Amino acid sequence: MGLKEFQTESKRLLDLMINSIYTHKEIFLRELISNASDAVDKIYYMALTDDAIQFSKDDYYIRITIDKEKRLLKVSDTGIGMTHEELETNLGIIAQSDSFAFKQENQRQEGHEIIGQFGVGFYSAFMVADVVTVISKAFKEDQAYKWESKGVEGYTIEPWEKESVGTDVILTLKESTEDENYDEFLEEYRLQEIVKRYSDFIRYPIKMDVPGSRLKEGSDKEYEEFTEEEIINSMVPIWKKNKNELTPQDYENFYAEKRYGFDKPLKYIHTSAEGMVSYNAILYIPETIPYDFYSPEYEKGLELYSNGVLIMNKCPELLPDFFSFVKGMVESDDLSLNISREMLQHDRQLKLIAKNIQSKIKNALLELLNEDREKYELFFKAFGRQLKYGVYAEFGRNKDVLQDLLMFYSSKEKKMVTLEEYCTEMSEDQKYIYYAAGETVEKLDKLPQTEFVRDKGYDILFLTEDVDEFALKILGEYKETQFKSVSSGDLGLEETKDAEPNETEKEIFSAMKEILGDKVKDVRASKRLKSHPVCLANEGELSIEMEKTLSAMPNAQGIKAEKILEINTEHNIYVALGNAHGQDEEKFKLFTELLYNQALLIEGLPIEDPVDYTNKVCQMMN
Repeated sequence: MGLKEFQTESKRLLDLMINSIYTHKEIFLRELISNASDAVDKIYYMALTDDAIQFSKDDYYIRITIDKEKRLLKVSDTGIGMTHEELETNLGIIAQSDSFAFKQENQRQEGHEIIGQFGVGFYSAFMVADVVTVISKAFKEDQAYKWESKGVEGYTIEPWEKESVGTDVILTLKESTEDENYDEFLEEYRLQEIVKRYSDFIRYPIKMDVPGSRLKEGSDKEYEEFTEEEIINSMVPIWKKNKNELTPQDYENFYAEKRYGFDKPLKYIHTSAEGMVSYNAILYIPETIPYDFYSPEYEKGLELYSNGVLIMNKCPELLPDFFSFVKGMVESDDLSLNISREMLQHDRQLKLIAKNIQSKIKNALLELLNEDREKYELFFKAFGRQLKYGVYAEFGRNKDVLQDLLMFYSSKEKKMVTLEEYCTEMSEDQKYIYYAAGETVEKLDKLPQTEFVRDKGYDILFLTEDVDEFALKILGEYKETQFKSVSSGDLGLEETKDAEPNETEKEIFSAMKEILGDKVKDVRASKRLKSHPVCLANEGELSIEMEKTLSAMPNAQGIKAEKILEINTEHNIYVALGNAHGQDEEKFKLFTELLYNQALLIEGLPIEDPVDYTNKVCQMMN
């Protein structure tokens, strides 16, 4: 028969298909296997309702065959086959999906699923093949037909010989170039890898001759090469099995097989849902943090399957950023896929699944916290920072989701505690959740500003990560109890309210403020200090620790907290200040600058001129 042209629209779509619709060329094998599975589905479905069809379980399969010399790759199935008219309709008009029509026609039948939706996946074969040949014999038809095409110019259909019902798709692969390697699709190991990745859970066996080597019979040294037909897909996915039949080891094995991580998961979640949207999911909480987790190269997301076929390797829409460490997969047949099945249409079903998954992850983490504290603390050490970023991000929209999962170091308990645990142990007269922010627990434990709060018997949360205080600022309160920094201008305690300074104190503090200029907002008598002579407090929303964090960021200029220099008027140093004031102004200036620099050092802030500071220390010693 003569060459038939594709329709004009089909030509454009085929050209688009070959050049840009699919991200990876290897996808063609997934598409051909999915189509083959559809074809077997149809005859299997017919056999359920037609006693005249004598098919056994072993009659349903897909086979991959390689001919390296002729550069041929063949995907065969024992499915329903296609008539001349169906070849014309399904392969001559691109985006005409016989599977989709069959799915619509039988959508009310339970227990039957069809993968195909758009009818374009077949044409992905032209990404790797110069010639695509389809030989098909339809069920209850005597005559087989061959459809063949070299691309956008058109196709031919002619009668052909084929003994069994089903379809053979034969690709004559392109020659490899410097830029493109097509030889890989003639290698058994590579085809096995692609099948394992995308089509491992197709419900029918995928068979292929696989080479191997073995000891020759009667020899313990000599090996011989052999080829043996193997089933190269698993067929029944773990998420389709009854949970009661699965052991923790089964879930760990799946985690390792899918290469979700090289560690062992701390916890797994096996969940399914029916209703407005149906899905199955297996999710894992990893034990260790990936090396690139906080880098731009890290990609979050869950594997997404439809009818056992991998649609997306990482679907980011299924996970919120604050749970981006979660690994695993989701299978759903209710999602709308785009033309290449590599991306999703953003629809209501996807959002429902994502919402349900978020809830499942939170509940699993709370369960881990309550039932295995040691494991939870291991998790929090790895991923707690991400939860805190989640509280701070999006203007605190997620704080109610995450606040019960947070942990901070308790100065009283000497261990990590949750906000719930802190509040449970609060004194009846305590109005605030107190915290101190700094570089390490050891440094915070010696911080002068903590003295008075400790003397009251109140616990203090030690915040040692740069995001901590930002997260608490966004939280604002926990169960109606507000957070209060030990360095804030007002600790909310009666005893810390400044008494009216006497005239001498006013003169001394005013003189110190004049010397320090705009380095501090004010100089005041401190009621929080007990044994230390000096400290810095702050007013306003921006704390000193927040200033340090923001100043370390690129292009951050002029970000300053409002600092208050507090002097312990009951300390001997204040006596020295008073003696110098009005008597020896040079010494008074020296003491003022030394005290200010000491306060900076206590806070971990850089002093402006280290050489000048050391000289002044030496001057004082002399």
